[in-house]
Amino acid sequence: MLRQTEPELMLDPAQVEAYALADFSIPHNRFVELLQQRVSAESFCGLALDLGCGPGDIAARFVKAFQHASLHAVDGSLPMLSFAAHHLPADVLGRIEFIHAKLPRISLPCPDYDLIFSNSLLHHLPEPQALWRVIKDYSRPGTQVAVMDLVRPASQMAASELVEHYSADEPAILKHDFYHSLLAAFTLEEIEEQLKQARLNLNIELVSDRHVFISGLVA
Repeated sequence: MLRQTEPELMLDPAQVEAYALADFSIPHNRFVELLQQRVSAESFCGLALDLGCGPGDIAARFVKAFQHASLHAVDGSLPMLSFAAHHLPADVLGRIEFIHAKLPRISLPCPDYDLIFSNSLLHHLPEPQALWRVIKDYSRPGTQVAVMDLVRPASQMAASELVEHYSADEPAILKHDFYHSLLAAFTLEEIEEQLKQARLNLNIELVSDRHVFISGLVA
């Protein structure tokens, strides 16, 4: 099945609210667990960058797990960042600097980061090199990278089955978005080729029936 792109940004208030209020605790907790397997939460005291932070759920989980870390969180959707500002606890907001910027043309406060992570951004990008280019621009040798995203199913029927299995009780707008996100996602082979083009030597691991985890150190 060929890739079918979807809108890059979530801007519609109803769409933003449906996404922000959906229960993503299982994949989001899994993301943090996979990150902790690669970076020690107890000893990490560096500066991290979250690309495509959305309403800030993973950013919040990160600062709770990594008590000594600092975090810059970037998203291109002002409604998403507004939701984060109005719904995250004050103690969490105090440890996150949210930045409104759209990849790849972004200007960040720091020249490089100790850790760069991203969840569910890659499939939104019309041009995937936008993500890998920013990672290269804001990393240095030894920067840890962790990216999790959806994997495109083999067919539209398979995508529909995943939607019904994981989102049967969710609002129609969320099911619609999930389905089209699956169609917009990349295959493992496509991601491998993207990394070759970007000259990033990262590991690619299928971590669920719908998620890929890409990680490693920048050389």
